[in-house]
Amino acid sequence: MSVAENLLSIKKELPSNVTLVAVSKTKPNELIVEAYQAGQRDFGENYVQELVDKYNQLPSDIRWHFIGHLQSNKVKYIAPFVHLIHGVDSVKLLKEINKQGEKLNKTINCLIQIYIAKEETKFGLDAVELENLLMSADFSELKHVKVCGLMGMATNTDNQNVIKEEFFSLSKLSKYINATFGKRFNLELETVSMGMSNDYKLAIECGSNMIRVGSSIFGERNYSR
Repeated sequence: MSVAENLLSIKKELPSNVTLVAVSKTKPNELIVEAYQAGQRDFGENYVQELVDKYNQLPSDIRWHFIGHLQSNKVKYIAPFVHLIHGVDSVKLLKEINKQGEKLNKTINCLIQIYIAKEETKFGLDAVELENLLMSADFSELKHVKVCGLMGMATNTDNQNVIKEEFFSLSKLSKYINATFGKRFNLELETVSMGMSNDYKLAIECGSNMIRVGSSIFGERNYSR
């Protein structure tokens, strides 16, 4: 099947409240254009230079998502145009995003990454660290950052019960934060981002409203990058 056929097949099954981010990292522009022509507008990249290059070469109404582990010194390159930064996992990074937002006189949308997996290779805050962050003086000073929600990556396992438990934990945490801190901090976590090609259906069942799908749309990733 073509990229367009894969994309439309997935979209047909998605609930109306779920945003599909097409993970286009390492993929050539012509495949992104094919998905774009099929109506896709949200694309995810995890290499800063590749994202900048694609932004400059592809249609201006694409909503670019940075989905990789972002270094503070690279924020300035994507701040002018990025639609949403996924995977923010430190006060240091939030402060840098805020600094760049202030320079540009704009608010930059972010998702806080929560550590839900049983793997040391995954990044993110735990529930206690998230609460401490929200209650900190540093957070209250971030006038050019909008925390739109939470994201998490499940353990890389075939055990569906483990994955389901991890997804549910993120969904519950989002509801808890909204109920406990929402009005107090003028905070509304609208997005729960979890689920990729191999587990997005389960993620949606568990409360995800943003999924990141690459190989099911574009084919297997080029791991030489």
